Amino acid sequence: MPLPLTDSLASSDRPRAWARIDLDAFAANFRVAASRAPAGRLLVVLKADGYGHSASILARAALSAGAAMMGVGDSGEALELRRAGIRGPILILGALAPGEIPDIVAADITPVVHSGGRIAALEHEAARQGKSVGVHLKVDTGMGRLGALPAKAVELAERLTHSHWLRFDGLMSHLARHEGDPANQEQAQGLAGLMAELGRRGLVPREVHLRNSAGLLDEGLVVPGETMARAGAMLLGFSGSGRKRPASLAPVLSLHTQIVFMKDVPKGSPIGYGGAHIVPRPTRLGVLSIGYADGVRSRANGKGMALVRGQRCPFLGRVSMDYTTIDLTEVAGAQVGDTATLIGGEGASELSVEEVAERADAIPYEILCGLGRRVVRVVARTPELRAIESGR
Repeated sequence: MPLPLTDSLASSDRPRAWARIDLDAFAANFRVAASRAPAGRLLVVLKADGYGHSASILARAALSAGAAMMGVGDSGEALELRRAGIRGPILILGALAPGEIPDIVAADITPVVHSGGRIAALEHEAARQGKSVGVHLKVDTGMGRLGALPAKAVELAERLTHSHWLRFDGLMSHLARHEGDPANQEQAQGLAGLMAELGRRGLVPREVHLRNSAGLLDEGLVVPGETMARAGAMLLGFSGSGRKRPASLAPVLSLHTQIVFMKDVPKGSPIGYGGAHIVPRPTRLGVLSIGYADGVRSRANGKGMALVRGQRCPFLGRVSMDYTTIDLTEVAGAQVGDTATLIGGEGASELSVEEVAERADAIPYEILCGLGRRVVRVVARTPELRAIESGR
């Protein structure tokens, strides 16, 4: 029987969309990653709001799990964590703009340096504030992006070691390839060669780190002298390369929304902007309160899926800014207010972020980092989440 046309919304105060953050999964992934790190020491990477998971939520979980440091992409992210009450050691993995230096020195945040110019600027500000500032020196061993070349890095290490206001606390580099690529070992050997030269000159930093999640998953990769490793994707239970997720890891985030409108349309009806899709049969439509402003990729037009009552429901028409339309024809009993899952599992069905990324011609990082601020992040097993998922 066709449904009556209606503008009824779900009779609850649930948000338009929410991301469920499973800290038990995070803790389990942390243990797996730590088992592969030197002395179990991990720098937890929280760039891009913890890859869309909420940096402040993950920072507290990371410190509870025993993280050696936390890493962010820029000074704004570091200062946001400080304002959220996170007091643990924070490393800014990216480059500094000159105007950012006073605030990060004042907030006891550790910068990464790539050049003599930034060292001079940091030294000047540290002296002005009367503070000793630890820094990590980044060397380019093959990424070809940020970082001093090895020959220049020796000179910069000398400057840091003999500075009155700066401390040479760390040496780092960045892998450019996925796990298993022989070029990773070449980068490790390049870093080891630089460390040997620094050692001959008495320039020995406290920390040395090269491996990221891909490096930790590369069981054959050996990094002599490494004191800790950096982990992001591995801790969050997804494959950064888009390959199949390692069986030892569990996804931390699932993404949900709700059906806010349903109707039946006849065969031949156009759906969405531009009439991009014509339904080939009488079809029951469901409108989800999530769109590309929330992170649903427009490239998923015609290829995306949502789970409703454990069944896969294909996207119909173009994803719009605030809404996504799906085909509910085969879902018995579907109604307004039902939860739709866009990343994660329902019963025996799952839409992994790797599959979602493939359908949207993207990589998992893009999907997760693109989740918008309207998506409410809620920690699993909290009263807030129980209220949302029960519709109260």
